[in-house]
Amino acid sequence: MPIAAFEDLNRHQGEAGERLFANPRNAAAGSLRQKDPRVTASRALDFFGYQLGVQEGGPALRSHHETLAWLGDLGIPVNPHIETLDELGAVITFCKGMLERRHALGYEIDGAVIKVDDLAQQAEMGATSRAPRWAIAYKFPPEEKTTRLNGIMVSIGRTGRATPFAQLEPVFVGGSTVGLATLHNEDDVARKDVRPGDTVIVRKAGDVIPEVVGPVLAKRRRGLRRWHFPTRCPACGTSLVRLEGEADYHCVNIECPEQRVQRIVHFAGRGAMDIEGLGEERVRQFVNVGLLRDAGDIYSLTVDRLVPLERIAAKSAENLMVSIEASKTRGLARVLVGLGILH
Repeated sequence: MPIAAFEDLNRHQGEAGERLFANPRNAAAGSLRQKDPRVTASRALDFFGYQLGVQEGGPALRSHHETLAWLGDLGIPVNPHIETLDELGAVITFCKGMLERRHALGYEIDGAVIKVDDLAQQAEMGATSRAPRWAIAYKFPPEEKTTRLNGIMVSIGRTGRATPFAQLEPVFVGGSTVGLATLHNEDDVARKDVRPGDTVIVRKAGDVIPEVVGPVLAKRRRGLRRWHFPTRCPACGTSLVRLEGEADYHCVNIECPEQRVQRIVHFAGRGAMDIEGLGEERVRQFVNVGLLRDAGDIYSLTVDRLVPLERIAAKSAENLMVSIEASKTRGLARVLVGLGILH
């Protein structure tokens, strides 16, 4: 998804009161998974052809660049930045040049791919079970920016795991604005020694997940105190427990309201029952008004019970009911995934 199309999509999402997409990659993937092809068609997705799968008939192609030229002649979009180079030094120069202009392309990339051009040589080199031997990816180092760490908070997951995360002064990094970043666990915070008020280095792991690399010690103000993991669950007040040999703290209260929300969100998620329209924001709303206490309650929802709620029109309620009904066909394996039973 081009960056301009992504920004336009998020603008429309915001105007409609819908949840914003995190980045173009997730937005593109989500758009392709839509059940309604009209939604996918409205998302301004783009495409480049990089490789032939199967060729029946047509010209006798001897090289990769001949193949791409033929695809272009057929009207299939081909990336205009592809070059055929004769020696390794030129390849290295090309990769460095792409790194410098990666944000001027209008779409996000995380590297460049180098391929052997001669198709006969490709066939001779073959492939492993996972990748071709005639191609290799030159991955760009993650883009890093500095910003202020405003605070460290703790989120509670569906199993009760307590995970610290950084609240950041919003900063544009890796193609999108980042305001939150993971800190994994107590030991990770201690190892990095990041403190609220620090100037910190932020990057996107794999160009997707924001993470705090560490503090800029030269900019640390005197008197900033080390952060200590809370002793009680921020959602229910129960004492947090860290078992010997484990990295994570857990809230052991099975009735913790945040665990309840996350269990239902997981049950309705794509990897489980795939109930479209029942994301975290909706689940939290339904839990807060008493409509949901566990995943089973999803199947007692009705249009009449939903329409009186804020930000839910009759059409939205009807669509959700259709999605809930469709989830009944997912099969036992998906139900087990959704229940998320320990071990």
